[in-house]
Parts: sequence; C-alpha cells; structure tokens
Amino acid sequence: MKAEYRIEFLFVWVIVESSLYRIPSDMQKKDSIMSETDHIGSISGPFRVGILPIAGFPLMSYACTVEPLRAANLLSQRSLYEIVHFGQAPRTSSSGAAMVERSYEVGDTVDLDLLLVLAGGDPFSFDDAHVFTWLNRMARTGVQIGGVSGGPVVLVKAGLMDGHRMTVHWEHAPLLTEHFRDVIVERRLFVIDRDRVTCGGGTAPLDLMHALITSHHGGVFARHVSDWFLHTDIRAETAPQRAAVSDRVGTTSPRVHEAVSLMESHIADPLSLSQVAFVAGVTPRHLNRLFTETMGSPAMTYYRSLRLSVGRRLVHNSSMNMSNIAEATGFSNAGHFSNAYKAEFGVRPQFDRRRAPAHISA
Repeated sequence: MKAEYRIEFLFVWVIVESSLYRIPSDMQKKDSIMSETDHIGSISGPFRVGILPIAGFPLMSYACTVEPLRAANLLSQRSLYEIVHFGQAPRTSSSGAAMVERSYEVGDTVDLDLLLVLAGGDPFSFDDAHVFTWLNRMARTGVQIGGVSGGPVVLVKAGLMDGHRMTVHWEHAPLLTEHFRDVIVERRLFVIDRDRVTCGGGTAPLDLMHALITSHHGGVFARHVSDWFLHTDIRAETAPQRAAVSDRVGTTSPRVHEAVSLMESHIADPLSLSQVAFVAGVTPRHLNRLFTETMGSPAMTYYRSLRLSVGRRLVHNSSMNMSNIAEATGFSNAGHFSNAYKAEFGVRPQFDRRRAPAHISA
C-alpha cells in the first residue's frame, strides 16, 4: 500500500551556488548602490567566510548568516565577501532540508578570515576530535573563529572559548553554564571578543552581519544591505535574546517580573522562597500571594514548573542522561527529577523522550 501525504503548503526554494558570490549579468551595467561615503577600509580583496554546518543545523540561522553577505556583493557589484563551506555533503538541517554544495573537507588548509560553526538540536552531544583539532589549528593561524546558535557550545567543547566572553542561544545557556563553570556567558544577541565571534542564532545573525559589514564598508552601505531584507530595526550587540519578562508572563506586577527573571537565572541552583522574595523586595508571604493571584500558583510551585520545563526541553532535544538533566535543573537526583516530571507532565521522562517530536532549532 502506498503512503498518502497531504500537503497544505508547498514552498519552492531554488539555490544556485554561484549566486552566493557573483553578480547577475543583467545587473552588472547598473550603478552600484555603494556610495562615495562608504569605504573598503583595510580589507584588500574579498573577506573570506568559512561555514561549518553541523548536522541538524538551524536553517534560519544559516540563511541569516550567509544572505547578508550575498546581498552585499549584489548591491555593491563587487566581490566583497566569499563564502566557503566545510564538511561532508549532504548535511541535513533541523527542518529536513539537505544542503548539497561543493565544499572543502574539514582539515583542508584554506585561507579564511572568519570561520563560523552552525549547530542546533543537541550541540552538547557533538564530539568529533578531528573537528576540534582542526578548529584549534585554524585559530592558531589567525583565523577569527565563531559560532552561531548552538555553535558556541562546539567551540567551548573544543577549548576555544577560554578567557573569552561569549553568548549562545538561550535554550543552551543553562546547561552550558552548569557543565562549564568557567565560561563567560552573556545573555545578548551576539558577542565579538577579540578573535572570537558568537551569536545566539535565529534572526540575530542579521544584526551580527550588519555590524560586520559596517566595520568593513561603513554604516550607510550596511543599512542598504539590511533594508534589502526589510530588516529596518537594527539591534545592538547588547540587545536581549528574549522578550522582556513583562511580555511573557502575562502580568503587570513588577515584583513578579523581578522574581521570574531571578528564577530563570537560577535553574541549576534554585533559590529559596526567602531569597527570591528578598530580591523582589517583598516578604515571602506577600510574594506567594502575588504569584497565586497573577500566575495561578504559589511562587515555589511556579519555580518548579519553570525548572521542569527546562528539563523537558533537555529530555526532548538532548542525549543527556537523566542524572545530568536532574543536576542541570536543580534536582537532587534522577529519581527526584523523574517523580516531579511525571507529576507535572503525566509521563516519566524516559518514555517522554521516546515519543518526543523532532527538535526545531533556531
């Protein structure tokens, strides 16, 4: 019997590899959009950007990384940027799309200015000594090394972020800081710290590339590139990755906002009711009353549900064992975590993992 599939929407996306770098012939005679106020700066020749997509990489992060560079070439009618891919093709993204393009192998000696690792899903399970060695070798040759979405986790595992400030997608931040206590993680869109570049993923690479193009060719031209993608609200490096707590919890109480923000920052090392209330500026009894009135449950019940929600993402999207997940979410042991998980979601985490949907990465 043949399987039947029902398709509600069909998008056709045609990618021509050469369009990454080359100007269409029908545009070559038109005036460049790059004005005299823009500049080439200290760059001689194309700025070469290497892309290493790890299997399961987030397609949105990939597009938001490479497309501004393609548009910069298109709008300037110059080869300002060259994109080079690494790894064995095809690689499948988190949405199931396969990338098939001419690429270099990991380990090849290629002249690059910047090398970005794109990863999603479960970057903590990535453990390829060959890739780690190659990344370190590229860093030693003076190549700027970066990661996007879960890519910074790969850089940490490769030992490349020691002493560097960094960011990572908010989904991975609690586990990263729990397992690598010395990393300096900042909750922002992207961080450029000397020869390291890290970005939270999603649409944040649009803002990162705007900053990169600005540093190379001026703000006016970078604005033209961002306008090309209807990206008119350029965000600063320091912008937060997530909406304000006030926009996510559905209450106007500033005390509750303060408490929830504190709880989100202490998933692996949960605070007591007294500690949360002290920071929120109220008594424990008053805080419980505020939470019951606005959130539908006492403060510590809400806090536990928040920690269990993080735990469920790790159950669904990582290969971590239950003991490690329990530790990352502030539970004393796997049994304690499993019992709390079943009480919250109606199923034990081991069984929930088996039926989990495919992970969607940013």
